[in-house]
Amino acid sequence: MSNSRFTLGLEQLSKIDGEAGHNVIESLQDICPDLARFTIEYPFGDIYTRPGLDVKSREIATVAALTALGNCKPQLKVHLSAALNVGCSAEEIKEVLLQMSVYAGFPAALNAMFAFK
Repeated sequence: MSNSRFTLGLEQLSKIDGEAGHNVIESLQDICPDLARFTIEYPFGDIYTRPGLDVKSREIATVAALTALGNCKPQLKVHLSAALNVGCSAEEIKEVLLQMSVYAGFPAALNAMFAFK
């Protein structure tokens, strides 16, 4: 796994998700290492590195999307932590989760807020 997409993605993963991101990748090694590699290469190597949005904005969008999906608590927790890692304040995150009550419903917003708590 030494291609440039992988290397760039691993750098982004470390910067954004830190240890939690590496734990996700490591947990896939015994069941599907290809999914671990794809996770590093595509979202982190290809998407997070694109111009147009800063990493903080990308994490806000990710937290909102995972909240709206409503069934992604482990990934939501990783990205709530990531949002803090890249400069979101706790107040900003709470406002994003509150905003999701309008568009994703109260159950999704409540579950996300409890995950953030």
